[in-house]
Amino acid sequence: MTGIDATVRAVEAVLFASPEPMAIDSIRAHVGVGKGGDIRAALEQLEADYRGRGIILVRRGDRWHFQTAPDLAHLLRRDREEARRLSRAAIETLAIIAYQEPVSRAEIEAIRGVAISKGTLDVLMEAGWVRPAGRREVPGRPLIYATTPAFLQHFGLTSRRDLPGLEDLRAAGLLDPVDLALERMGDGDMSDTPAESAADDGD
Repeated sequence: MTGIDATVRAVEAVLFASPEPMAIDSIRAHVGVGKGGDIRAALEQLEADYRGRGIILVRRGDRWHFQTAPDLAHLLRRDREEARRLSRAAIETLAIIAYQEPVSRAEIEAIRGVAISKGTLDVLMEAGWVRPAGRREVPGRPLIYATTPAFLQHFGLTSRRDLPGLEDLRAAGLLDPVDLALERMGDGDMSDTPAESAADDGD
């Protein structure tokens, strides 16, 4: 067995046993330096090997995991599903954070035009979609928020670059005053590729 084959097998085993998506550094820590080989090359090999099968290897942000092929997901759904319902305020807040992260509570409120309750952010953090991302280095040092890898995983995004742009939202008839405020913020064009957050890690 060649070195790359051993690495591919080790990476496959680590990902299969992991309860959550793993970053390359975490995979490398489990596989061990002595295994040798290129972890990224092993991931690409596994991604190709599993393509078109019932289980596929996917990347969410900078993390990898196995999942059921999307076209077979219906086979695993239970008859009774508990849907996670978000309030309008929570949906708007999540959208603002996703497009503008990292963003503070005051900046969210400025875009929405109304104050948000602490409970709104708590709901998003309990869902695992939003996390504190440090503090803005301005007077008062407000806490800022960003999305998480779980947000990408839940909505089937490889990265925030996959978020729909302004033209996509307009074509779908989804623009409302909050979306228009997002359009005017910054460069005033949500159709540009969102900048990736500098803070990739954190819970």
